[in-house]
Amino acid sequence: MKKIFTLLLLTAFINSYNSQCNGRYENEIFSSVSVSTVNYCDVYIDGEHEMDIYTPDGDTETSRPVVLYLHGGAFYGGDKLLTDCVDFCTSMAKKGYVAISANYRLNQNPVAFIYSQEEQFRTVLKAISDIKASIRYLRKDNATGNALGIDPNAIYVGGYSAGAVLSIHLAYIDQISDMPTSPINVQNLIANIGGTLEGDGGNVGYSSAVNGVFSFAGAINDLNLIDGNDEPIVSVHGTADATVSYNCAPGLGLPTVLNLCGTGEIHPVADAVGVYNAALTYQGEGHGWGGGGNSSPLFIQATDFVTDFLYTLLPCNPNSVASIQENSFVSSIYPNPSLGLINIESSEPMRSVTVYNSLGKEVFFQSFVENNISIDNLSTGIYLIEIRNQNDKTSFNKVIVQ
Repeated sequence: MKKIFTLLLLTAFINSYNSQCNGRYENEIFSSVSVSTVNYCDVYIDGEHEMDIYTPDGDTETSRPVVLYLHGGAFYGGDKLLTDCVDFCTSMAKKGYVAISANYRLNQNPVAFIYSQEEQFRTVLKAISDIKASIRYLRKDNATGNALGIDPNAIYVGGYSAGAVLSIHLAYIDQISDMPTSPINVQNLIANIGGTLEGDGGNVGYSSAVNGVFSFAGAINDLNLIDGNDEPIVSVHGTADATVSYNCAPGLGLPTVLNLCGTGEIHPVADAVGVYNAALTYQGEGHGWGGGGNSSPLFIQATDFVTDFLYTLLPCNPNSVASIQENSFVSSIYPNPSLGLINIESSEPMRSVTVYNSLGKEVFFQSFVENNISIDNLSTGIYLIEIRNQNDKTSFNKVIVQ
């Protein structure tokens, strides 16, 4: 079922309720965190397969959502201790998450990497294999005692630059046939990295699925990888990014590097196929705003933006996107934009309709709904229309009033 809202409208609607998730996951409610380091792989025992686990001190919750933050470095540099990794994970752990900064295999020959697209594909696939293994490690821990105190149904992956590129592809490559066979046979490369998309990182028998993706200056190689069954995505990106293009261009600004399509191209496609998404655009900003972590106000803003988006996904939030969709039915409205008269098509008999403005305030209500309503008294703007059926299920639509 396709439910596409702007983050502004949905967050405003959800925030009209109080005390969800016991006050967690929105603000920093813990004063300190602890960090432990583990090797997440049962195949490779080395620094490239370590992750730092940040947990809030004094927390007694045993079903906490997880955020995995992956470092940048163009797939041949960087590690889990970079400033942005530490700052993001510390902040999210203080909000009650289990936050993880993970290493992954890097290419050891930057020159060969830059000039060989086959090597670029191979390197990214190995990195995907590693992070999938780290996700399986978390679910394995949950199934064998849950020492980390996580909710295995609330695992979100993201990062900055290469880490964001890695996260998007981990989530959006659904099957081997998604990969090209020409001019490079990428499907054959997978055969040498475990033979499946799960890779060769071990912890077999557990799921590597994620429940959402967040991207700081990230991109995707092929927009056709995005389909209506994909995970929600939230992105932050600068329009003047010459390293990972906001639109579409070779990575690193080098013609020998694979093409990458950033936030400006990903989110219109996500809208078109029905993937729940949100994007924060920094006009005129380049690539460097994310690398310095909290020393940049833009990084702090980006972290808060991701926090707000993830809150709309959390299982503990009864008004989350998943809960709304589970308890919803299909409806549509037209015309949109509208001059004030709206026609409603619904799969079920309607009981009432409520209209909220962009601040989440109710501005219109009508019971015993006919197939059309008049809201021509509303000012120009974007509104959220909530339709209820006889069984108190809901359906939501966004409308632009002109």
